[in-house]
Amino acid sequence: MFDALGTLVRLEPPWPLLAGALASRHGIEVSEEEAREAMRAEMAYYLEHHTEGRDSVTLGELRGRCATVLGKALPEVAGRLTQAELIEALLESLRFVPFPDAATALGALRSLNVRTAVVSNWDCSLGGLLAGLGLSGLLDAVVTSAEAGVRKPDRRIFERALAAIHCVPERAIFVGDSFDVDISGGRAAGIRSVLIDRGASRIESGEVERIFTLDNLAALMSGSPIV
Repeated sequence: MFDALGTLVRLEPPWPLLAGALASRHGIEVSEEEAREAMRAEMAYYLEHHTEGRDSVTLGELRGRCATVLGKALPEVAGRLTQAELIEALLESLRFVPFPDAATALGALRSLNVRTAVVSNWDCSLGGLLAGLGLSGLLDAVVTSAEAGVRKPDRRIFERALAAIHCVPERAIFVGDSFDVDISGGRAAGIRSVLIDRGASRIESGEVERIFTLDNLAALMSGSPIV
C-alpha cells in the first residue's frame, strides 16, 4: 500500500503556474511572491477541509471555497475574475506528475500478482487524477480520507484499504513519506510501515525502516528490513 503525494506523485511548484495562468489568460500580472503567499493560504485551507470533497457535488463546493480563499489573498485578481475563472486558474496551477519510479514499481508488483492500494489524505478526485497519470490501471484500490470519512494517521483508513485488497495487516507493507502521518498510522493498524526518504534526510538509525526509491521494493518484498 502506498501514500500518494510524495510517494507516487509530486506537485510541481504551483505559484509560477498560477502567475502564468493569470497573465496569459486574463492579462493580470502578479508577482511570484504574491502568488506563493496566495497558494499557501489556499493549500492550508484545503488541507484542513479536503475531507469535505466526498463526491462530485461537494468537491465542486470545496473548490469554490478554496478559490475564494485564493481570491481573498489576491484582491486585485478577485475583483476582475468570476468565481468560475478563479477556480479554473486554481486548478490549472495544480499540476501533479508521477515520480519516475512509480509506474515501474507498480508494474513490477502487478506482474507478481501483488495487490496494491493507495491510502491518501485527499478528496474524491484522486482516483481520476491517478488515471490521468496512467497509474490507476496498476492499482487495485484507491482509498481517500474524504471517501473513508477518516484521515491518516487514523488506523481506520488503513483498515478500509486492507479490506479493499483482501489482506490482513501482517501480510501488508505500507510505504509513505511522512513519519507522523504515514508511518505512525500504518503502525497503529499493525502494518509494516516503511518511510520513503527521497531526499535522503538524516534519520536516527533504527528509528524507522526506510527506502530511498521505489526501486527498493523488491528488497522489501523479500522480508529483509532496510534501514
